[in-house]
Amino acid sequence: MSRNGFITIGSLISVGFGLWHFFIPSIWNWYSYIDPLATELIIAVRAINIFFSLLLVLLGLANIFAVFRVTNERLTYLVLISISVILWAARVILQIIYPQGSQNLLLQYFMLSIFIFVLLCYLMGIFLIIKRKENIL
Repeated sequence: MSRNGFITIGSLISVGFGLWHFFIPSIWNWYSYIDPLATELIIAVRAINIFFSLLLVLLGLANIFAVFRVTNERLTYLVLISISVILWAARVILQIIYPQGSQNLLLQYFMLSIFIFVLLCYLMGIFLIIKRKENIL
């Protein structure tokens, strides 16, 4: 598979996670676990979720846009995809240390495998970009 293929798959999954994350608070009824009088906490949780969701969507779309540009700006690809690698590597590490979905072991390991898959897609994309030596800038 080409670098564009790996990066596109990782990016589409990132966009999907981002879109899905916009709806997680209502799906899992997050705010029912927070004291209604803690308005600042409710606002903060909402803001963090919106910014995180938006980050996933925009970064995924930026990655797709970057790899399908006609020009071959290798440094731009490396920087942009490296941001995605750091983001997903952090998610993998957090899933190992503080696993989500712990009430269902199958869900917990499924989430970990998806996170690892996305990380590997981005890592393969970076590897293939670095392997090509032309167009350093």
